[in-house]
Amino acid sequence: MTIQPIPASITVAGPGLPKVAYGRGSYVWDSSGKQYIDGSSGPAVYCIGHGNEEVNAAIARQLERIAHGYRYNFTSDALEELTAIVAEKCGGRLKHVVFVTGGSEAVESCLKIALQYHAAKGQMGRRRFIARQRSWHGNTLGALSISGFLERRQAFEGALMPASHLPPANIYRPPNGADPEMTGEVCAQQLENEILRLGANNIAAFIFGPVVGAAGARVPAPPLYAQRIREICNRHGVLMIADEVMCGSGRCGTWRALAHDGVEPDIMSVAKGLAAGYLPLGAAIYSEKVSRVITPAHGGPMTGHTFSGHTACCAAGVAVQRIVERDELVDRVRQIGPKFRKLIAEATRGIAAVGDIPGRGFFIGIELVRDRETKAPFDAALKLYLRVRQQALENGLICYPVGGNVDGISGDCVILAPPYNASEDELREIVDKTAKSIRQVLAAISS
Repeated sequence: MTIQPIPASITVAGPGLPKVAYGRGSYVWDSSGKQYIDGSSGPAVYCIGHGNEEVNAAIARQLERIAHGYRYNFTSDALEELTAIVAEKCGGRLKHVVFVTGGSEAVESCLKIALQYHAAKGQMGRRRFIARQRSWHGNTLGALSISGFLERRQAFEGALMPASHLPPANIYRPPNGADPEMTGEVCAQQLENEILRLGANNIAAFIFGPVVGAAGARVPAPPLYAQRIREICNRHGVLMIADEVMCGSGRCGTWRALAHDGVEPDIMSVAKGLAAGYLPLGAAIYSEKVSRVITPAHGGPMTGHTFSGHTACCAAGVAVQRIVERDELVDRVRQIGPKFRKLIAEATRGIAAVGDIPGRGFFIGIELVRDRETKAPFDAALKLYLRVRQQALENGLICYPVGGNVDGISGDCVILAPPYNASEDELREIVDKTAKSIRQVLAAISS
């Protein structure tokens, strides 16, 4: 079988893709019968694998009763059960939930809730958001505006709302030549400097991913960074939004990814692992602090859509989360995650181009560099990350490539995010095929 031509990007679904036929557990088959092991859960979505009969049956039971009770006419058992599950898993003061149909909608709702909070307090000047470069928050215009992802923004510049983008918080590539151990403090100070430059009375919220995914290949927040961010936001009356669409719902070994850092945000988004791709589902979750302000003023969050709280989607989420809880899958990710990362390190040992292997739990990245000593990236024109993806597909592996992680143009990473219930043999297969694919591509470009 000949490898298909390298696509121009991962942003557009190009021609020549295989046609998916079915999936079972950690494997997917295309219409030609070729088998792939799903090493990234697609785009970090399919956290309990494919074809789960228990989830499918729960969806079917809901569809037999009613597919969708419009949220502004009805509540539902599924909606109420999932709200209770999410509130319990979040813990603390994060008790209030708006269910939507995806990550971009979830982030968009978080932004609107933040603006609504300040409006309810009579602080209409607080309209500005601060985020970071090499961040990805979604494809709706608001979420895209706060995303620091050059390739995905370029076509829409001029129509995006103003937002501040600070340098990435990345220990492997510290800002301004800072020592790695000082990265958290330096990045936190950058936030405070920007708040002071713009005036705190103009800032609505700071949004960040506790572990950066699609834009940075699994870069966790530096030590103490989240704590310092929380202090700064509190001091200046700025809301803290944690975008956990990709890294949350157990992917990092805690249900809330930010729980690893001992910090609670005011508002957070989740999506991918919430219903595991069985039906589209996301959520904006907000705290008692936020609710106490917006509920008396407006009655509740003003960010609903036709399919908010979609009944069948919530039923899928309930079924998935019950399985995750019953089978102790988040604990499994926490326990096996370090072993998975070690397997990757061992399998790629001797590959000089492997510069860094960041991540947490079942959310691990492999950064490829031209020079390990200087951390210089490969020439962007090589599209190394896309070559690895294509070679991996040839080898029967699904992985998630990331490009431009260094400066928006250069930089190549591969993300592995297997299902939480992938067996240890399946994890080894994922790792071995990843290392093989990287070696093959590096050999091809050097020949």
